[in-house]
Amino acid sequence: MEEKNHSSATSFILLGLTTDPKLQLLLFMVFTLAYITTLMSNITLMVVICRSSRLHTPMYFFIGNLSFLDLWYSSVYTPKILLNCISEDKSISFTGCAAQFFVSGGLACTECYLLAAMAYDRYVAISNPLLYTAAMSKRLCIGLVATSYLSGFANSTLITSCTFTLSFCHSNVINDFFCDLLPLVKLSCDVTDSYQSLLYFILTSNIILPSTFILVSYASILAVILKMRSSEGQHKAFSTSATHLTTVALYYGSILFIYARPSSSYVLGRDKVVSVVYTVVIPMLNPFIYSLRNQEVKEALKTLLKRQTAS
Repeated sequence: MEEKNHSSATSFILLGLTTDPKLQLLLFMVFTLAYITTLMSNITLMVVICRSSRLHTPMYFFIGNLSFLDLWYSSVYTPKILLNCISEDKSISFTGCAAQFFVSGGLACTECYLLAAMAYDRYVAISNPLLYTAAMSKRLCIGLVATSYLSGFANSTLITSCTFTLSFCHSNVINDFFCDLLPLVKLSCDVTDSYQSLLYFILTSNIILPSTFILVSYASILAVILKMRSSEGQHKAFSTSATHLTTVALYYGSILFIYARPSSSYVLGRDKVVSVVYTVVIPMLNPFIYSLRNQEVKEALKTLLKRQTAS
């Protein structure tokens, strides 16, 4: 592929997950099913939370926002994956690549902060249940969600503007299924020390600090639970915490595996599979994690279905 810099490169080539036509067809069917499931499950969960008054609590406010975030997060990646599976044209314009990078980065950073806000919500609910509603006021909840979005997209604006002014002189072929940071950096020939420092700042502010806050929150939650005298109270506290911890483990685990390692250990084939976990699989699984283990959500869904059937 002819060498190009950022001023002359008008497009990139996304190699995708595989070049085997048979596997591409199989992947098209799998990702289509996954995307439909993601759309239906997240929309259903949001509707149930909005329509059921018993779910109008801070915890479900955050869960509803997580579903909204996952809905758009999956939509940034999956349609392009599906198109690449059935089309011979694997290209994406320079502007399209930058836009996908910006939106996906903003949503990913927002989810990091939102999961941290949800950990704080669980800490307040378990450590001080009598004052939970007052402590987690509507204004505070909206503020935490708004701050998550503002912080996420502010970081994404910074990293996008710096990344897409690099010179992509090695090639315009991205050995991945989306415009991700590490493959783009590998194409650049002018990664400076200041840019590397920016990457460390983004990693610290969006992954390390929120994940540390989550660990501290759950260490505090565990200390509170162990002091409870009621086994029923302990079980309920563990149950509500386990759903969020499952999401945190899946999301942060895959994110840290990709981005918190030296670039020399980056293996495209293996790491592309891990990338599928946080871009496609987790947005699909989250609604089931928060509904199948939650009796209140299941009861609210049954009530909503009965109303729809009766009408």
